[in-house]
Amino acid sequence: MIPITDILVFALAALLMVLSPGPNMIYLISRSLSQGKNAGIISLFGVMCGFLFHILMVSFGLTAIFFAVPYAFVVVKFLGVGYLLFLAYNSVRSKNKIFDADQTLKKDKPFKLFNIGLMTNVLNPKMAVFYLSFFPQFIKPEYGSILSQSFQLGIVQVIISFIVNLLIVLSAAKMASWFSKKPIWLRVQKWFMASVLTGLAVKMAFAKVK
Repeated sequence: MIPITDILVFALAALLMVLSPGPNMIYLISRSLSQGKNAGIISLFGVMCGFLFHILMVSFGLTAIFFAVPYAFVVVKFLGVGYLLFLAYNSVRSKNKIFDADQTLKKDKPFKLFNIGLMTNVLNPKMAVFYLSFFPQFIKPEYGSILSQSFQLGIVQVIISFIVNLLIVLSAAKMASWFSKKPIWLRVQKWFMASVLTGLAVKMAFAKVK
Protein backbone atom coordinates (compact mmCIF):
# COMPACT_ATOMS: atom_id res chain seq x y z
CA MET A 1 0.00 0.00 0.00
CA ILE A 2 1.22 3.49 -0.82
CA PRO A 3 2.23 5.48 2.31
CA ILE A 4 -0.24 8.16 3.40
CA THR A 5 2.38 10.88 2.92
CA ASP A 6 2.77 9.93 -0.75
CA ILE A 7 -1.01 9.80 -1.14
CA LEU A 8 -1.29 13.33 0.26
CA VAL A 9 1.36 14.62 -2.14
CA PHE A 10 -0.42 12.93 -5.03
CA ALA A 11 -3.75 14.37 -3.85
CA LEU A 12 -2.27 17.87 -3.85
CA ALA A 13 -0.91 17.37 -7.35
CA ALA A 14 -4.28 16.04 -8.52
CA LEU A 15 -6.02 19.06 -7.00
CA LEU A 16 -3.70 21.46 -8.80
CA MET A 17 -4.32 19.57 -12.04
CA VAL A 18 -8.11 19.76 -11.81
CA LEU A 19 -7.98 23.45 -10.89
CA SER A 20 -6.01 24.19 -14.06
CA PRO A 21 -8.38 25.10 -16.92
CA GLY A 22 -8.55 22.31 -19.46
CA PRO A 23 -10.93 20.58 -21.91
CA ASN A 24 -13.04 18.89 -19.22
CA MET A 25 -13.52 22.02 -17.13
CA ILE A 26 -14.35 24.16 -20.15
CA TYR A 27 -16.81 21.59 -21.47
CA LEU A 28 -18.61 21.19 -18.12
CA ILE A 29 -18.93 24.94 -17.64
CA SER A 30 -20.26 25.47 -21.15
CA ARG A 31 -22.74 22.60 -20.83
CA SER A 32 -23.96 23.84 -17.44
CA LEU A 33 -24.41 27.36 -18.77
CA SER A 34 -26.17 26.08 -21.86
CA GLN A 35 -28.60 23.60 -20.33
CA GLY A 36 -28.46 24.03 -16.56
CA LYS A 37 -27.33 22.17 -13.45
CA ASN A 38 -28.81 18.75 -14.21
CA ALA A 39 -27.22 18.62 -17.66
CA GLY A 40 -23.89 19.67 -16.16
CA ILE A 41 -24.07 16.94 -13.51
CA ILE A 42 -24.96 14.24 -16.05
CA SER A 43 -22.09 15.42 -18.26
CA LEU A 44 -19.83 15.29 -15.20
CA PHE A 45 -20.63 11.62 -14.63
CA GLY A 46 -19.67 10.97 -18.25
CA VAL A 47 -16.37 12.75 -17.74
CA MET A 48 -15.74 10.74 -14.55
CA CYS A 49 -16.30 7.47 -16.43
CA GLY A 50 -13.78 8.74 -18.96
CA PHE A 51 -11.28 9.07 -16.11
CA LEU A 52 -12.03 5.49 -15.06
CA PHE A 53 -11.34 4.34 -18.61
CA HIS A 54 -7.90 5.97 -18.65
CA ILE A 55 -7.13 4.65 -15.17
CA LEU A 56 -7.93 1.09 -16.22
CA MET A 57 -5.83 1.54 -19.35
CA VAL A 58 -2.77 2.75 -17.48
CA SER A 59 -3.26 0.24 -14.66
CA PHE A 60 -3.03 -2.67 -17.08
CA GLY A 61 -0.27 -1.04 -19.09
CA LEU A 62 -2.32 -0.57 -22.25
CA THR A 63 -1.60 3.14 -22.66
CA ALA A 64 2.04 2.24 -23.36
CA ILE A 65 0.95 1.55 -26.92
CA PHE A 66 0.92 5.32 -27.54
CA PHE A 67 4.67 5.30 -27.01
CA ALA A 68 5.45 1.94 -28.62
CA VAL A 69 3.32 2.68 -31.69
CA PRO A 70 3.41 6.43 -32.54
CA TYR A 71 0.67 6.08 -35.14
CA ALA A 72 -1.76 4.88 -32.46
CA PHE A 73 -1.47 8.24 -30.71
CA VAL A 74 -2.10 10.09 -33.97
CA VAL A 75 -5.17 7.99 -34.80
CA VAL A 76 -6.79 8.46 -31.37
CA LYS A 77 -5.90 12.16 -31.37
CA PHE A 78 -7.59 12.88 -34.67
CA LEU A 79 -10.61 10.74 -33.78
CA GLY A 80 -11.03 13.08 -30.83
CA VAL A 81 -10.51 16.18 -32.99
CA GLY A 82 -13.05 14.97 -35.54
CA TYR A 83 -15.59 14.17 -32.83
CA LEU A 84 -15.34 17.62 -31.25
CA LEU A 85 -15.60 19.39 -34.61
CA PHE A 86 -18.68 17.31 -35.38
CA LEU A 87 -20.24 18.46 -32.10
CA ALA A 88 -19.35 22.07 -32.91
CA TYR A 89 -21.00 21.77 -36.33
CA ASN A 90 -24.16 20.33 -34.80
CA SER A 91 -24.20 23.13 -32.23
CA VAL A 92 -24.20 25.79 -34.97
CA ARG A 93 -26.88 23.93 -36.95
CA SER A 94 -29.10 23.61 -33.88
CA LYS A 95 -32.17 25.86 -33.72
CA ASN A 96 -32.39 25.56 -29.95
CA LYS A 97 -32.28 28.73 -27.85
CA ILE A 98 -30.82 27.19 -24.75
CA PHE A 99 -31.29 30.26 -22.54
CA ASP A 100 -34.92 30.81 -23.55
CA ALA A 101 -36.88 31.58 -20.38
CA ASP A 102 -39.92 29.52 -21.38
CA GLN A 103 -37.85 26.31 -21.32
CA THR A 104 -40.02 24.71 -24.03
CA LEU A 105 -37.09 24.09 -26.35
CA LYS A 106 -35.74 20.63 -27.06
CA LYS A 107 -32.70 19.68 -24.97
CA ASP A 108 -30.23 16.84 -25.19
CA LYS A 109 -31.34 13.64 -23.49
CA PRO A 110 -29.40 12.33 -20.44
CA PHE A 111 -27.77 9.52 -22.43
CA LYS A 112 -26.44 11.95 -25.02
CA LEU A 113 -25.16 14.32 -22.32
CA PHE A 114 -23.42 11.44 -20.57
CA ASN A 115 -21.99 10.09 -23.82
CA ILE A 116 -20.57 13.45 -24.92
CA GLY A 117 -18.89 13.93 -21.53
CA LEU A 118 -17.50 10.40 -21.70
CA MET A 119 -16.19 10.66 -25.26
CA THR A 120 -14.75 14.15 -24.73
CA ASN A 121 -12.54 12.63 -22.04
CA VAL A 122 -11.87 9.21 -23.57
CA LEU A 123 -10.85 10.68 -26.94
CA ASN A 124 -8.40 13.10 -25.35
CA PRO A 125 -5.02 11.34 -25.79
CA LYS A 126 -3.31 13.79 -23.45
CA MET A 127 -5.18 12.14 -20.56
CA ALA A 128 -3.55 8.81 -21.37
CA VAL A 129 -0.16 10.52 -21.62
CA PHE A 130 -0.76 12.28 -18.30
CA TYR A 131 -1.61 9.11 -16.40
CA LEU A 132 1.22 7.11 -17.91
CA SER A 133 3.78 9.80 -17.04
CA PHE A 134 2.33 10.84 -13.67
CA PHE A 135 1.37 7.60 -11.91
CA PRO A 136 4.86 5.97 -12.04
CA GLN A 137 6.23 8.79 -9.91
CA PHE A 138 4.18 7.49 -6.96
CA ILE A 139 4.27 3.74 -7.63
CA LYS A 140 7.09 1.64 -6.20
CA PRO A 141 7.51 -2.17 -6.25
CA GLU A 142 8.27 -2.23 -2.52
CA TYR A 143 4.77 -0.91 -1.79
CA GLY A 144 3.15 -4.08 -3.14
CA SER A 145 1.04 -4.81 -6.20
CA ILE A 146 1.56 -2.31 -9.02
CA LEU A 147 -2.05 -2.80 -10.12
CA SER A 148 -3.33 -2.14 -6.60
CA GLN A 149 -1.24 1.02 -6.31
CA SER A 150 -2.55 2.29 -9.65
CA PHE A 151 -6.11 1.79 -8.48
CA GLN A 152 -5.37 3.62 -5.21
CA LEU A 153 -4.06 6.64 -7.06
CA GLY A 154 -6.90 6.48 -9.56
CA ILE A 155 -9.54 6.49 -6.83
CA VAL A 156 -7.94 9.50 -5.15
CA GLN A 157 -7.75 11.40 -8.44
CA VAL A 158 -11.36 10.62 -9.38
CA ILE A 159 -12.72 11.68 -5.98
CA ILE A 160 -10.86 15.00 -6.07
CA SER A 161 -11.83 15.66 -9.69
CA PHE A 162 -15.47 14.85 -8.99
CA ILE A 163 -15.74 17.16 -5.97
CA VAL A 164 -14.02 20.11 -7.65
CA ASN A 165 -15.87 19.73 -10.94
CA LEU A 166 -19.20 19.32 -9.14
CA LEU A 167 -18.63 22.65 -7.38
CA ILE A 168 -17.78 24.20 -10.75
CA VAL A 169 -20.95 22.80 -12.35
CA LEU A 170 -23.15 24.02 -9.49
CA SER A 171 -21.66 27.51 -9.64
CA ALA A 172 -21.95 27.70 -13.42
CA ALA A 173 -25.57 26.55 -13.35
CA LYS A 174 -26.51 29.40 -11.02
CA MET A 175 -25.22 31.81 -13.64
CA ALA A 176 -27.65 30.43 -16.23
CA SER A 177 -30.62 32.30 -14.76
CA TRP A 178 -28.69 35.58 -15.10
CA PHE A 179 -27.69 34.86 -18.68
CA SER A 180 -31.28 33.91 -19.55
CA LYS A 181 -32.36 37.49 -18.85
CA LYS A 182 -29.87 38.89 -21.36
CA PRO A 183 -31.44 38.87 -24.87
CA ILE A 184 -28.05 38.92 -26.58
CA TRP A 185 -27.31 35.43 -25.25
CA LEU A 186 -30.34 34.11 -27.12
CA ARG A 187 -28.47 34.99 -30.35
CA VAL A 188 -24.93 33.96 -29.45
CA GLN A 189 -25.44 30.78 -27.41
CA LYS A 190 -25.00 28.50 -30.45
CA TRP A 191 -21.70 30.14 -31.36
CA PHE A 192 -20.61 30.03 -27.72
CA MET A 193 -20.90 26.25 -27.60
CA ALA A 194 -19.41 25.84 -31.09
CA SER A 195 -16.43 28.05 -30.18
CA VAL A 196 -15.74 26.04 -27.03
CA LEU A 197 -15.87 22.72 -28.86
CA THR A 198 -13.72 24.03 -31.73
CA GLY A 199 -11.20 25.37 -29.23
CA LEU A 200 -10.99 21.95 -27.60
CA ALA A 201 -10.46 20.34 -31.00
CA VAL A 202 -7.61 22.74 -31.85
CA LYS A 203 -6.00 22.17 -28.45
CA MET A 204 -6.23 18.42 -28.93
CA ALA A 205 -4.86 18.58 -32.49
CA PHE A 206 -1.60 20.07 -31.25
CA ALA A 207 -1.20 17.60 -28.39
CA LYS A 208 2.15 15.82 -28.50
CA VAL A 209 3.70 12.94 -26.64
CA LYS A 210 6.54 14.24 -24.49
